[in-house]
Amino acid sequence: MGIRRRWLGLTMVMGLALLGTGCMSPSQEAQERLAALEAEGEAMDAVLDSVEERLLGNQAMLQTWQELGRRHQEVTQLHCETSDPHMVAMMKHYKKQEDRARQLKRRARGVASVDKAVLTSSKARRGNN
Repeated sequence: MGIRRRWLGLTMVMGLALLGTGCMSPSQEAQERLAALEAEGEAMDAVLDSVEERLLGNQAMLQTWQELGRRHQEVTQLHCETSDPHMVAMMKHYKKQEDRARQLKRRARGVASVDKAVLTSSKARRGNN
């Protein structure tokens, strides 16, 4: 019985080794199931590729909007820093222009009154002569 057990154990080990190494062809049902699983795996890969593409696109769009927000913040800060001195310079300029306009009006009034007096005095002299 010892020899039979050895041969039986050895036969079982060889049978399992043959099955484990793929020397026997799988059944038709197993092949169909394997084909279905591979097709399902390919479909899942396609879906995951689509999801990955959308996520990467959304991530890029998010980074773009964040960059635009950061740049807007910098521009706003720069505008706030430079607008105050600019407004002060504009106010000084307008004040200077108003002062010039007043001076021109005064000169015009003064010249007009001198011209009137000259014209009046010259008419009066002519009439007396």
